[in-house]
Amino acid sequence: MTHPDDADVPAIVPEDDAPAGVETIAPDADDAARERALRAGLDDYELGDEDFSLLDRDDEDEEVEAPEAPLPVLAVVGRPNVGKSTLVNRILGRREAVTEDKPGVTRDRVSYPAEWAGRRFTLVDTGGWEVDVAGIDARVAEQAEIAISLADAVVFVVDAVVGPTDTDERVVRLLRRSGKPVVLCANKVDGASGEADAMNLWSLGLGEPYPVSALHGRGTGDLLEAAMNVLPTESAHGELRPEGPRRVALVGRPNVGKSSLLNKIAGSQRVVVDEIAGTTRDPVDELVLLKGVPWWFVDTAGIRRRVHQTRGADFYASLRTQAAIEKAEVAVVLLDASVPLTEQDTRVLSQVVDAGRALVIAYNKWDLMDDDRRRYLEREIDKELVQLQWAERVNVSARTGWHTERLVPVLERALASWDRRIPTGRLNAFLGELVAAHPHPLRGGKQSRILFATQASTRPPRFVLFATGFIEAGYRRFIERRLREEFGFEGTPIEISVRVREKRKR
Repeated sequence: MTHPDDADVPAIVPEDDAPAGVETIAPDADDAARERALRAGLDDYELGDEDFSLLDRDDEDEEVEAPEAPLPVLAVVGRPNVGKSTLVNRILGRREAVTEDKPGVTRDRVSYPAEWAGRRFTLVDTGGWEVDVAGIDARVAEQAEIAISLADAVVFVVDAVVGPTDTDERVVRLLRRSGKPVVLCANKVDGASGEADAMNLWSLGLGEPYPVSALHGRGTGDLLEAAMNVLPTESAHGELRPEGPRRVALVGRPNVGKSSLLNKIAGSQRVVVDEIAGTTRDPVDELVLLKGVPWWFVDTAGIRRRVHQTRGADFYASLRTQAAIEKAEVAVVLLDASVPLTEQDTRVLSQVVDAGRALVIAYNKWDLMDDDRRRYLEREIDKELVQLQWAERVNVSARTGWHTERLVPVLERALASWDRRIPTGRLNAFLGELVAAHPHPLRGGKQSRILFATQASTRPPRFVLFATGFIEAGYRRFIERRLREEFGFEGTPIEISVRVREKRKR
């Protein structure tokens, strides 16, 4: 099973009819003639409408969205457990932010695209703001203050049942110093009897309090009308979304260094970092310029044990992380180089592969390893990741930023492979040579024969083989390995499916 020495790896160029961002290997006249001949041979076999649809499809240009203007930013702030995330979910109309009936569930500032009465804006959920706190609570409060400074308007949420507290009054002074327009939300007003409690909030000096029940939706329309009246139509703080930045999800088990890596790449304390495992709960999007190119990085909650074994905020955080992987194009799975690969690490890697996303494996804390340990560790990694030898790998330090600049080329290679398309003629020429040199093994005196192959899609590359009989899993893995040797595909999973078709009866 040696690779043909005389097979040159063909150049990869963008084709005129390929979707934007998709790379395809340039076909030649011989490939086109071979494709036509093999395609004609399929006419002798029973094919269905779905087969013809696959064989006759042409790649169409994908529409590239124009860059969006900066949307106005509305931040939701308040002390812990007053219902900020519940209000955010009510405004969004879906359970997006993680909520639980205890304080301190939200920790980072998290942005969501929102719309009300035809007006689009960016809604920012924040952690609870408290005074004279230390540790993780102090960093949560710091993120809330940053959210206020970057907002165009603020919804200040107060618990109408409890009434104004010393912390609320300190937040009022902070809001006044910011100079931002503020709408006062008196939350937890579930009926007419609670509206009298809401009126006590006039004492805060922020104008009319709007009685709301975020849990049941009561009064949220009036609150949003008031917010739209003070929210400018053009943002002074929102980010202009450039054309087509690629989406990168940072995933891994808890406390492996994902938030530290994002802060180091972004060049600022964008997300809360603490030694407590499970600090991040909501996925946090951050637009980062790397070597002048914009990327969307998404910091996610650490994936713990199986989802059904988690509860409360951790359960919903796990679901959000899975959704973030599926919305991303490439996932950077962070592993701790100082400890052996765990079952949780393996599960995270499987989630990315099962989602069909490009994969980069980043070993964190590599700078702490001495030279002797690094040499043995490389061998251990090769053994542990034997099923993922195709994945791109990079060794980094999230704490110091050591070798983080190496992320860009491996991300670009993985995404290029994820986008790659092989012309049908070239694919069949390659398979023809491969099968001639290494035919499928005989089973029951019969030998399955590959009639035709085509690449059904990219992102990830998916190939369909038309055959006269079942193609064994081992032979499919052999084809996949040779595809990678011939055409690249480093950093991306490959899917190969087989359609068994019989000859037409005459």
